[in-house]
Amino acid sequence: MNKNKVYRYTADTLMSDLICDHYDLLLVITRFGIALGCGEQSIREVCDKHNVHTPTLLAVINAVANHVTSVEKSDLEQLSPLALIDYLKRSHHYFLDYRLPLIREQLHKAIEGGPRDIVLLINRFFDEYVDEVHKHMGYEDKTVFPYVTKLVNQSEDLSNYHIDIFSKRHDKIEAKISELKNILIKYYPGDSGYGLTAVLHEIFSTEEDLATHNFIEDNLFIPLIRKMEINNA
Repeated sequence: MNKNKVYRYTADTLMSDLICDHYDLLLVITRFGIALGCGEQSIREVCDKHNVHTPTLLAVINAVANHVTSVEKSDLEQLSPLALIDYLKRSHHYFLDYRLPLIREQLHKAIEGGPRDIVLLINRFFDEYVDEVHKHMGYEDKTVFPYVTKLVNQSEDLSNYHIDIFSKRHDKIEAKISELKNILIKYYPGDSGYGLTAVLHEIFSTEEDLATHNFIEDNLFIPLIRKMEINNA
């Protein structure tokens, strides 16, 4: 498929076709709690099997695949805020408990034996980056998601919070990882082995994955909650 062409996947699209068209959506699908082994099942059938809200999954994959920057009102009305929260929580678990620790381990092995001052600098930059990601996602888990859950349940105790607080606080964390990449690319005096280039490739890939995560929050989650707040006012 021509990835430059806008194409909206539907509930009748085969899940296997979706994955083959956009293998980069595989992690997105997995974070909805969907495993491989979908056979000839459609997206709707796979979602029903795994108790996933089909319109929400479709909104996410179409937004990511087509780089949508605005969502139609009719599409927002079909989204499930709780399904989005579940997806975002699974994403946080993946980054914080699996991917970033794995990169930390790979990075340590790739640069061990290098100049001590540069090794310490690289480790510090990476640890500071991970700390920023922890703070960012921890705020969502402890403050934003409970607020939205109360909003869904029409609780009266909303603590004067609103989603624009999150939107303003939703700082991009690319600056720190860009500094780390620059150090590795421009200044680390390593050999020509595959270890460092492999971990650098993984850092680039993770940066793109986190950007997709932020994209979903900015273009689906925040507009949906903002609309709910207006309706609840």
